[in-house]
Amino acid sequence: MPEPIKQSVIFTDLSGRFQSTQAVAASPALAAETIIGTLNIAGFGDTSVVSGIQFDGWAAFTVGTSGVSATLRIRQTNVSGTVVATTGALTVTAANLVQINVQGFDAAPGVGVYVLTLQIGSGAAASTVSALSLQGVVI
Repeated sequence: MPEPIKQSVIFTDLSGRFQSTQAVAASPALAAETIIGTLNIAGFGDTSVVSGIQFDGWAAFTVGTSGVSATLRIRQTNVSGTVVATTGALTVTAANLVQINVQGFDAAPGVGVYVLTLQIGSGAAASTVSALSLQGVVI
């Protein structure tokens, strides 16, 4: 029989390890990759990272005129930062409400800022992000 668990984290504050945002920062204009949400890992310097950071990103949006594909990415720092995770180009139809999600793991986190980006392929007009969620768990 395995040894029973004897320790507890009941008096340990783990809140610095669980960060999230639901704030929509912008919506993609035309076919440009756009930052739609930003997550600042609070206390990143004080929280020891043993393995990395696990991310979960989700967005709901209405596809703009002529849009044929959507790519959701999690990146370090900004729109030109290192890609942590990407969905690849998923087929969408203009004017439809779509939701997609992306998960990733950053084994070498060196920054405290992560962004969720959305790019609409062949978009001829702005798409509209109605909701998003970006969560990070420091492991």
